Amino acid sequence: MLDPKLLRTDLDTVRANLARRGFAFDAAAFQALEDRRKAVQVRAEELRGERNTRSKEIGRLKAAGQDTAALMAAVKALGDEQADLEAQLATLQGALEDVQLGLPNLLLPEVPAGRDETANVEVRRWGEPRSFGFTPKDHVDLGAETGLLDLDAAGLIAGARFSVLKGPLARLHRALIQFMLDLHTGEHGYTEVYVPYLVNRASLKGTGQLPKFAADLFAVGGEADLLLIPTAEVPVTNLARDRILDAGELPARFVAHTPCFRSEAGSYGKDTRGMLRQHQFEKVELVHLVPPADSAAALEQLTGHAEAVLQRLGLPYRVMALCAGDTGFASARTYDLEVWLPGQQCYREISSCSNCTDFQARRMVARWRTPATGKPELLHTLNGSGVAAGRALIAVMENYQEADGSITVPEALRPYMAGTARLPARPA
Repeated sequence: MLDPKLLRTDLDTVRANLARRGFAFDAAAFQALEDRRKAVQVRAEELRGERNTRSKEIGRLKAAGQDTAALMAAVKALGDEQADLEAQLATLQGALEDVQLGLPNLLLPEVPAGRDETANVEVRRWGEPRSFGFTPKDHVDLGAETGLLDLDAAGLIAGARFSVLKGPLARLHRALIQFMLDLHTGEHGYTEVYVPYLVNRASLKGTGQLPKFAADLFAVGGEADLLLIPTAEVPVTNLARDRILDAGELPARFVAHTPCFRSEAGSYGKDTRGMLRQHQFEKVELVHLVPPADSAAALEQLTGHAEAVLQRLGLPYRVMALCAGDTGFASARTYDLEVWLPGQQCYREISSCSNCTDFQARRMVARWRTPATGKPELLHTLNGSGVAAGRALIAVMENYQEADGSITVPEALRPYMAGTARLPARPA
């Protein structure tokens, strides 16, 4: 959520910044709503004061034995008007909050201009795509030939955009997750957390998924009114909700492995082949909570931690600075990591690392106590995949495939595979 003070005092700056995203903010309508709220609030406060004054006069008159009927009728009329205005005020405040909840974060100045992903800027590359002596297959064909990836069975069980992994491929998937957790906790200094996979609406509102992305969520229903998490970012970031952290607790860095559940409501017909875009997938998520002055450096650090995963696995990738129009709703600045997939002959996103500045913190009322003043202020939140396990599995399968259909296991994963060096071309 944006700073209400900024919305009240500098709408032109807000409108210009949001316009960089291609977001049309009706500042005039917002200002009219705010002006009406102010007028109603001022009048309600005037009435409250007038009622208090007349109520005291009633007490004085009663003590003097004088008639107070007319004055009491006037006080009642003032009370009725005040109650009506307070109801109007509640409605206006609700309308203003709805508008504010629908506004994306303000972009940082260094975010490149542009309307869509074609304007994203390549920052750097690591590794060279492998030269194959044969035509490389994509993960779907590799999985089908070995029988280790069964999309038909998943379709029978649950429908489209699900998968079943078998035998050594399932173990390779698990190995990737354990490897990432060990790397981030052992070398990068993260605290591992196990968090709920079901969350309440307040948690999703706090990180910006609600109300904007309600269509992408799976609701469980029932009296509890819980929803499945679309990413571990939601429960992990909400660890700071309604809290004031001491300066000594920052920076706080958390890592969590969870399944993620997304309806992919806006992606009909996109990436329908294989495991690229699923309703259920696994992710290792990284979350930073930092003082505001440190969030720019924290974004570089977090991105580097995600890059380390791909480097240890020997997977070629590139880092992209997302342009204004492609930056996510809650983010002020984002880097995407795109891994090379030989089966598609292109780079595909495997991690998105974002600095959300104080946008989520304001929604969650997540603060820290500043040493300089001793007063609580909003902290900054960052998040990124470290990395998406399903897409990492795809990348390993395609980059480490051999001509006979077997798949070499990267050195970094072999300790998690009981020393297995290769997934066979045919089921054993």
